[in-house]
Amino acid sequence: MRNQTDLRGKRILVSGGTTGIGRETIALLAKEGARVLTFGRDADALADALAYAEGAIGLTADAATREGIERVFAEVDDKLGGIDILVANAALGAQPIHQMEEDAWRDVIETNLVGYLACARAAIKRMEQQGGGHLLFVGSISTDIKAEGESVYSATKAGVQAFAETLRKEVADKNIKVSVVQPGSVDTDMQECTPDEKREAIAADKMLHAEDIADAILFVLTRSERADVVNLRIEPRLQKTS
Repeated sequence: MRNQTDLRGKRILVSGGTTGIGRETIALLAKEGARVLTFGRDADALADALAYAEGAIGLTADAATREGIERVFAEVDDKLGGIDILVANAALGAQPIHQMEEDAWRDVIETNLVGYLACARAAIKRMEQQGGGHLLFVGSISTDIKAEGESVYSATKAGVQAFAETLRKEVADKNIKVSVVQPGSVDTDMQECTPDEKREAIAADKMLHAEDIADAILFVLTRSERADVVNLRIEPRLQKTS
């Protein structure tokens, strides 16, 4: 494609790259020749993801904590020498707020929303100094459909959406793009159904593979320098929306 952005050599941080969408994303971006760094909470899942995504590197860290984000960006500086692209993806599922313990729902908010903001802030500070970059946030169509049982999760994703759309106006003059990819139902660990149920849903076009979302992320990141994909909504053909 003419004027397509080449990802070879780009320094990319992907949060939550140890499972699901993040795992497929780091594998695809590394295959494109990018220098990919990722992190997650679970050491075993990280090791598995790095074995799957040849060339990617990573560390264990918690996106919900200030210390975790500081460790991650110290690694960004040390191993990548800066950052060209942030893919903020680390997220937890949730139950309705009245069915969760206090610490549990607060952890979801700290991970899904505050973690995105903290990563964005650290990335912007570095991108300002180098003359630009690209922030991509993995959101959710839950922001729009507001499905029963997803009150806490939807609140975090709605916060991400509002943050991204506002932030875009604040950093456009710094040559920093801001994009959101909004997936529908996807075969990830967050889905509360059995592997057989997932396979049936995918076969019936009611659920996407995680690599479908990775493909969408790649599309957004490889548009021309002048093009900013603000929102990209991707869902299975028979997505349940009520």
